[in-house]
Amino acid sequence: MPIFSARVMTAGPIDAASLLVQGRECGTCTMCCKVFRIPEVDKVAGQWCKFVVQGRGCGIHPTRPDVCRTFYCHYLRNPTLGPEWKPERAKFVLYTEMGGKRLVVAADPAAPSAWRNAPYYALFKRMALAGVARNHQILVFNGLRATAVLPDRDVDLGSVEVGDEVIYHSGRGTIDVELRRKAG
Repeated sequence: MPIFSARVMTAGPIDAASLLVQGRECGTCTMCCKVFRIPEVDKVAGQWCKFVVQGRGCGIHPTRPDVCRTFYCHYLRNPTLGPEWKPERAKFVLYTEMGGKRLVVAADPAAPSAWRNAPYYALFKRMALAGVARNHQILVFNGLRATAVLPDRDVDLGSVEVGDEVIYHSGRGTIDVELRRKAG
């Protein structure tokens, strides 16, 4: 019996500007301009956007795609995250999906295991444990390859595409993870 099932989404638009932590800004951080796929500007995941100006931001800021215009990483939205969580320093971007039920860690391909470093990994494990009762998930993406972070282990899900479903099952005191490919 699944305890939680959710389709993999894109880092789609949300109206989160009003949720930003006062005083936080992207500043020199452009990590989201690297880790995400942005079809509107022919940008592939894991490579720098051709419009990024390193250390300054988007070179086409006034005309950037809506997906870029409406994206705000979790660092900008969560006041409990310290400066070590800023994506340019952490080497990953955090965002939530499924109404906050899934935390996604989008890793910088130049530092694919940075999420396992202190203080990040210990917090992800604590969040995974607390999330079991609330049907929450933590997924780490290195390109299309995903890892489910569980309280007692990490599960490599392999390549995961938008529309695939990640299902958590409970049994015998443990959580199992199933990847169900999108239909058609």
